[in-house]
Amino acid sequence: MLDEVTKDRISQEVANGDVVLFMKGSAVFPQCGFSATAVQILSHLNIKFRGIDVLSDPAIREGIKEYSQWPTIPQLYVKGEFVGGCDIMREMFETGELQEIFTDKQVALASAGREVG
Repeated sequence: MLDEVTKDRISQEVANGDVVLFMKGSAVFPQCGFSATAVQILSHLNIKFRGIDVLSDPAIREGIKEYSQWPTIPQLYVKGEFVGGCDIMREMFETGELQEIFTDKQVALASAGREVG
């Protein structure tokens, strides 16, 4: 059950960044293949994003699944909207839909394609 404190923390993280990736590990050192793939996609597109390491906080790790009603990690949010996990990101990247989302939502590019904050 997602408690209010955890829900508020997740909501705040989602609201405080244009692109937020809840992931296992960090952009520099992803701790699973799916998180690594998500980071590679965002880096390839030169998207500035904030990575949230769910391994460092069990409440966030479990809470994000209920918050989004999505069972897996990583999870990508763009301008407060849940986009999907690794497989959805990969499919959307391959079809060009992910690039369209970033363009339509006027997402800032990163100088080095790495996470911030």
